[in-house]
Amino acid sequence: MWRPPAVATFLYRLGRLAFRRRWYVALVWAAVLAAVGLGAMKAPAAAEEAFSMPGIESQKAFDLMEERFPGTSADGATARVVFVAPDGGKVTAAESRETVEKTVKELGDGSQVAGAADPFQAKAVSKDGTTAYATVNYKVGPEELTDASRSQLVKALDEARDSGLTVEAGGTAMEENGGPGGAAELIGVAIAAVVLLVTFGSLAAAGLPLLTAVIGVGVSMATILTLASTLGLSTTTGTLAMMLGLAVGIDYALFVVSRYREERAKGRTPEEATALATGTAGSAVVFAGLTVVIALAGLAVVGIPMLTKMGLAAAGAVVVGVFIALTLVPALLGFWPNAVLTRKARRSGRVEKEAESNGGTRWARFVLRRPVPVLLLGVVGLGALAVPMADLQLGMPGDEAKSTSTTERRAYDALADGFGPGFNGPLTVVVDAKGDSDAKGAVETISKEIGDTEGVVSVSPARFNESGDTAVFSVVPSTAPTDQKTTDLVNTIRGERNGVEAETGATFEVTGTTALNIDISDKVSGTLVPYLIVVVGLAIILLMVVFRSLLVPLKAALGFLLSVLASLGVVVLVFQQGHGAELLGVEQTGPIMSLMPIFLVGIVFGLAMDYEVFLVSRMREAYVHGESPAQAVTSGFRHSARVVVAAALIMIAVFAGFIGESESMIKMIGFGLATAVLFDAFVVRMAIVPAVLALLGHKAWWLPGWLDRLLPRVDVEGEALSRSAETAPAPSDTADLEVART
Repeated sequence: MWRPPAVATFLYRLGRLAFRRRWYVALVWAAVLAAVGLGAMKAPAAAEEAFSMPGIESQKAFDLMEERFPGTSADGATARVVFVAPDGGKVTAAESRETVEKTVKELGDGSQVAGAADPFQAKAVSKDGTTAYATVNYKVGPEELTDASRSQLVKALDEARDSGLTVEAGGTAMEENGGPGGAAELIGVAIAAVVLLVTFGSLAAAGLPLLTAVIGVGVSMATILTLASTLGLSTTTGTLAMMLGLAVGIDYALFVVSRYREERAKGRTPEEATALATGTAGSAVVFAGLTVVIALAGLAVVGIPMLTKMGLAAAGAVVVGVFIALTLVPALLGFWPNAVLTRKARRSGRVEKEAESNGGTRWARFVLRRPVPVLLLGVVGLGALAVPMADLQLGMPGDEAKSTSTTERRAYDALADGFGPGFNGPLTVVVDAKGDSDAKGAVETISKEIGDTEGVVSVSPARFNESGDTAVFSVVPSTAPTDQKTTDLVNTIRGERNGVEAETGATFEVTGTTALNIDISDKVSGTLVPYLIVVVGLAIILLMVVFRSLLVPLKAALGFLLSVLASLGVVVLVFQQGHGAELLGVEQTGPIMSLMPIFLVGIVFGLAMDYEVFLVSRMREAYVHGESPAQAVTSGFRHSARVVVAAALIMIAVFAGFIGESESMIKMIGFGLATAVLFDAFVVRMAIVPAVLALLGHKAWWLPGWLDRLLPRVDVEGEALSRSAETAPAPSDTADLEVART
């Protein structure tokens, strides 16, 4: 007798067990949440991890500075306070100078302050005498700054402003504790609740995915906090885990609950419907979750330790979301088997059967009648939006990208006006003269050569370490940190290094925030293609196993690439070229954040494959049951279109909520992710995919014989379970509800 594959059978039994032993399942998850919550409260606080990227010159230079200049770590917070005299005045005037000196003294009195430099002694006054700045160094990092220290800083600034001076401040000390996005997440959850309510027509059905998603996020975040000190996780590691854990947690529970309602509509008992939903939709959840995990774990390819940890932590959150959907969701369905049904079904005592025609089938038939125009319109449209991607410039926007309503942006502008645009992004040159008989002479030669380079405004005096074999000096460019000319200057200095080093016998490297951002952009650009190859390649193999097809996975991957390129093109249009930027509150355009493409690819790829698996698996289920390719497409849309649309709308709502944040980078991430999900779900999955399947016909499900024998067999559609269920007698709808009530 033919036996069903292990995956669907195992999940079927797991769902039935969770339904029958619902109290045990609920208590186990409550115990897990309590245990990791207690662990999070008892665990040492997570340290703020210093950003590092092994293998780039800026990082090597920074590591050399740490080694040769011990005790000069830049981990402490800093504040750069800028004083600008009123029109026609000078900060060097007696009254203004007195105010500046008094303010600097107040800034240096805090318990967490290491020191505050007087601008008149540090020669930090512009040539025209209108602008001066004081640097305040703190003993602790930005995360450890107390509210008292921040209040003291703000109070000193306000008092100085009362004298008539324009006083602004920038630096890491101005960063607020806690990351942005709290309000955005609440907005996203609220919109998700509305979408779920409209989709299901039941408060319980809408609330269950939200409840289980929140529980999953709670378990994941508490676990991250518990292991933070042991594994060296920073306070920012869980940001991506929280966002994705919430997103996929809602999605996966949504798919299981939707399938449960569908099985109930066929007359299944609550227990049987739960088991079938877990074995069918649950199988899709497992493989969809695997694609997300592959994309997130693949972030390790980039070579940034912090990004690797963020990816692995988020992958763990996705795994928790999968387990929640496979165990806790069936258990909760056991507690309230009828609550997730429509109000009409609960009142009448009869479960409504699914309509043969709905919005999904009508759309599918429209595409099937016009596959070529729909395909061309989708591909050409996304292709046109992807064109600006060719002009993509990567960088790390700083205070210049913030709103002019912030003191950080005003401080940046004041320094640029008083000292030149390059002053906000000086380069740091580290000279290693160890073993050189004339270290000072070598440093002077290197300093002079760099100072004579076109595009350099000034070079500071060199500072030597105690051994006298290593020196550091600053180079101020004539252009802004994110200007392409600054990047060219860094490349020129490094390119002419061989001749200077041969002449002096000493070596030097260029670092600093500006150089670090340039190096990060270059490395990310170089790793994006390998990352795509690894992630997309593994996903194609996984989808071949799922769909037993060669062309369907290739189509899925190509469609994803098209939607990602289009979304990056739109991001360039808005945030780099400024088209429509004012509508999003973006006041300053500039380069795209270096890590943006990697984040976009990793997150959206996982979600895109989610939609692919849930939508196309229902098509394949219909196809293997004997329907024609066109009928299978229609059946797939009848069962899954509404749920996939709801899931996509939820993701768009969660991501779009971040557009309202004041930080330009947060706006960029939220806008890019929301746009990518919009394109992939509604253009690629809902239009291009059915059009391609209509044109391919039976060829869409073709797999070479040798590959068919090589790939393991799974049953993501729950075909075997469906066959078994179809042969079993189904109770009447009324009896079904009566059993559930008892």
